[in-house]
Amino acid sequence: MFDYSTLKKIFFKFQPETAHNIAEFGLKSTNLFPGILSFVANKFVINDKALHQNLMGANFYNPVGLAGGFDKNATMLRPLASLGFGYMEFGTITPKAQSGNEKPRLFRLVEDESIQNAMGFNNDGCEAVKKNVEKIYPFAVPLIANIGKNKITPNENAIDDYEFLTREFSDFCNMFLINVSSPNTPNLRDLQDESFINEIFSSLQKITTKPIIFKIAADLEHDKAISLCKTAANAGAAAIVINNTSIDYSLLPNIKEQKGGISGKLITQKSRELFKAVADELYGETVLISCGGIDSAKEAYNRIKMGANLVQIYTSFIFKGPSIVKDINEGLLKLLKDDGFTHISQAVGVDVKKG
Repeated sequence: MFDYSTLKKIFFKFQPETAHNIAEFGLKSTNLFPGILSFVANKFVINDKALHQNLMGANFYNPVGLAGGFDKNATMLRPLASLGFGYMEFGTITPKAQSGNEKPRLFRLVEDESIQNAMGFNNDGCEAVKKNVEKIYPFAVPLIANIGKNKITPNENAIDDYEFLTREFSDFCNMFLINVSSPNTPNLRDLQDESFINEIFSSLQKITTKPIIFKIAADLEHDKAISLCKTAANAGAAAIVINNTSIDYSLLPNIKEQKGGISGKLITQKSRELFKAVADELYGETVLISCGGIDSAKEAYNRIKMGANLVQIYTSFIFKGPSIVKDINEGLLKLLKDDGFTHISQAVGVDVKKG
């Protein structure tokens, strides 16, 4: 199997954002060579019926997805799919192109296998991203359009941005994810409010029949998170993602600069505990997706048994390389077998606190 360690040493000599741009160029280039993608897919894709699920009107061949923020402009979806992801987000997209926050804005926390990211929804804007997705949709795996508001859009007009993007992408994704939980757009997290949740679901459901997913921040008090998630579920959320990045800088006492969100191993425990709190209250009411510090089959399986139908990775993909999806899926198959399960659905929620 492909040895990522040497390539990682090379990539990690570059500034993180430069390394990402190099990786994006390399992955985009493989779009020109379908034979290469087929070869890669034969090596990395796990297609076992024990992991298949039909959720939100889409077929998921495995539960491991790529979280938003890696492929902001939907330029790498084909090569990323060849690495075995069961589903992928693209974006976060905003109506107008924006450059994001000032650089440097992406930092590796190597010893902690974590990332500090203050990107700020940098993307090429709706028109450019839509052209990229139009070329490939419908796609081999479910695609989630991660939508957000422009930095210059005041919160009182935020819903206009979400409505616009929903109209533009309704025919070019399997589902939408409402991003109001990123810490990198000023005051965005203020929209994690019950009145706004009710308003946006009511509005977007008049525009599209596609499932709409809600994603919460990592730093909410458990009672607040449960309340917001219940509101979203009652408003029609097809799924809830728990959670986005964290701004709990106490996780990293020697942090150089307190800006941006932390992802990766540093938030594993926080994310696990928040997911458990929400799942114990909402399991069975909507699809639950766990994200945050998942870097192994064991951790993914823990979240599945806590109530997650699906999981998402991002930072562990950067630190562990392209084989991580295959490794997690192969590990899940073994863990299911060890527990006497023949299908992933039998494991979902077995550890949910009853009553």
